Amino acid sequence: MNVYDMVGRLPSIPVLRDRCRALAVLELIQGTGFEYYSYTAWGDDEAALMSNGSGDEYTIVFGEAGVFIRLFDHESAMSSHTADDEAELWPRLTAGLPPDFAEHLTEPAFRHGADMIATAVLWRRTTDDRWHAAAGITFPPSRGLYDISPDGTDRLSILCDEITDEYADFAGDYYETGIDRAAVKHVAALRPLTDDVVRALNPESSLAAIRTEVATIGYPITTAAG
Repeated sequence: MNVYDMVGRLPSIPVLRDRCRALAVLELIQGTGFEYYSYTAWGDDEAALMSNGSGDEYTIVFGEAGVFIRLFDHESAMSSHTADDEAELWPRLTAGLPPDFAEHLTEPAFRHGADMIATAVLWRRTTDDRWHAAAGITFPPSRGLYDISPDGTDRLSILCDEITDEYADFAGDYYETGIDRAAVKHVAALRPLTDDVVRALNPESSLAAIRTEVATIGYPITTAAG
């Protein structure tokens, strides 16, 4: 799987935003303080973030012009972060990027030294009917059976379909705990969050404890008590 496969799998902008918000709320409920998925203000825009704590990450910026996705897989042969502290993008990674998104190329949060660090870049303007990636990227040869994604875009797969099963499997393994799939499905559908759903996912948390953060994400909250 690479960026060219991903442009055909990612959903529309509104659906993508909803799935990103749902993932952020599911992670917030886990209460670790180090969310794998999060959703936050990004200047005048909003952004969905993924960070596994080991150097792999993505940022999905939702702005007025559309959506810009920058992904970095630190183990990819396309990684622009080298041992000598230099940074150089893989050839053609941002070729054809519309001027609407040019500001992201110099975003300090994406840079290491003089250049942006990324192994995959995708975009979609609000007027587009599909996702885009630069044309003519030549990917490095496979390094073995488990090298399924040369640019790391497999990390976006959770956003390509309804997230319930994939998140439940991920969280059960990552947090080494049972996950209530019905509660995950409730959040994935963006149904108003209730205290019962929160406690089903984490008995040590409550809606009251995370209400402010959930509201900031833009996720709906029940108006009923409990």
